[in-house]
Amino acid sequence: MRFQLVARTGHPDFLDLPWDVPLEDWDVPRLVDVPRGIHRHVVRTVAYGDDIYVVKELPRRYAQREYRFLRFLAEEAVPVVDVVGVVTQRSTGDDEPIDAALITKHLEFSLPYRLLFQREDASRLKEPMLDALVDLLVRIHLVGFRWGDCSLSNTLFRRDAGRLSAYLVDAETGELHDRLTDGQRWSDVDGAVERCAGELLDLQAAGVVRADLDPAELGDALRQRYDDLWAELTREEVFGPDERYRITDRLRRINELGFDVEEVELEGQGDRLTLKLSTKVVEPGRHRRRLRELTGLDVQDHQAARLLNDMESFRAAVESQEERTYPTHVIAARWLQESFEPTVAEIPPELRGKRDPAQLFHEVLEHWYFMSTIEGRDMGLLSAARSYAANVLPHVPDERTVGDDVEG
Repeated sequence: MRFQLVARTGHPDFLDLPWDVPLEDWDVPRLVDVPRGIHRHVVRTVAYGDDIYVVKELPRRYAQREYRFLRFLAEEAVPVVDVVGVVTQRSTGDDEPIDAALITKHLEFSLPYRLLFQREDASRLKEPMLDALVDLLVRIHLVGFRWGDCSLSNTLFRRDAGRLSAYLVDAETGELHDRLTDGQRWSDVDGAVERCAGELLDLQAAGVVRADLDPAELGDALRQRYDDLWAELTREEVFGPDERYRITDRLRRINELGFDVEEVELEGQGDRLTLKLSTKVVEPGRHRRRLRELTGLDVQDHQAARLLNDMESFRAAVESQEERTYPTHVIAARWLQESFEPTVAEIPPELRGKRDPAQLFHEVLEHWYFMSTIEGRDMGLLSAARSYAANVLPHVPDERTVGDDVEG
């Protein structure tokens, strides 16, 4: 028996797993069942304490390639699964070679597309799923990565304050370039349209999705949204010297889309200026960065935007009541201690794991607004949390460990 394991620090060493045995023959206590779909490769899921890891068996070349790609994309702040290690040079006790294995950490609270469609009506999912997939495609293309296998099956989704965030799962067929050509980008988009249409047709055949949902129409929408977002982030803009306000407006729009501008270049010719932007996926979004700086909370970007808005509402109430102003960091600390933490604490421990804390807080805010509107009065945030815990949360599915429905 022999093998070589390369693993990142901060995770188990995985040395107690039977690397001299093909994955399909594994029978170890650490194995856990996590719902997933059809795979090209053999996949097993193992638990170490509260952490769950996904092990995928594939040829050495592709395992090492995917390990490098996933690490690169994570360093570029593209939403991907967290790659932990790769095991190569595996062999049985009889020195028979075994394919390599890639280890990734299970993405908590992630949802495969099949499960999403089983739980919710397709008409409600169509818009947020399209937006999430387009956002992911644009992000990977900005860093010079051509996916080559974009599909719903190779993507995991997480709820993000009424929207969805998409995460790349399978990168073994990808290509990394300094910069993608238009042809490479659109080849990726066309492939995504074709594969997503096929997956939706499969769901229709299985009776999961209504027959009147047109995959071709969704494909056209995906192409158009991709084109619009790419243009907004990368197009050059010409304006006069007295129109500098348009630069500020353009940067604001890009920030609102969750992207950052690394460089701004102005080229002058006569009385006209050309604005060129170097748009980068420096981090998933400014809301997320801002909330983390103020509170230490690391959440999804739309969740962060919602929490920051609530923080501003909290500021207005506090400063009005106490008739004085406070620095932002003081308000952030008080909001965390007096609003966010007490609200989450109202959720019973046995229900708290169904959603991550930021999503719980967002859903309580939604419930608070809904119930206050019905009652015609402010029912109070903590009362809303108790009402949500008693009447809503017990009936929603647990989403901590239902992901990894991928083909990989």
